Amino acid sequence: MRLTSFTDFGLRALMRMASAPERAFSTAEIADEFGISRNHLNKIIQRLARHGFVTTRRGTGGGATLARPASEIGLGDLVRLLEQDQALVECFSPDGACCVTPVCCLKGKLYAAEAAFLAELDRSTLADVALPTPAPAVA
Repeated sequence: MRLTSFTDFGLRALMRMASAPERAFSTAEIADEFGISRNHLNKIIQRLARHGFVTTRRGTGGGATLARPASEIGLGDLVRLLEQDQALVECFSPDGACCVTPVCCLKGKLYAAEAAFLAELDRSTLADVALPTPAPAVA
């Protein structure tokens, strides 16, 4: 199973926010730290904000913060949100067509594997994977 870069970048950003939940992180700061696209990260933060995982504030001193304690944010919930509309295989998508569907024995196995993967993530929270607190910047 492979997660999309959208999910990968989202999890990294959240792991960083969980390391210092009292402070706001700009998308530029997070993007620079992880070497990822600011525009892509902005889209991720917007989705997380729309679904209540982060809060955002514009302007000086603004940025994104966790909307609730990291210990209350399940990894499975995050992956489900960030991987939304990304079928594991084509036949799982609503319009996915496959010529072997009538006789396929693999689909059930893949559903079970995906469910087991998410069930394992449901056992952990963002607090369990928070990054170490970043060192203060030296002037």
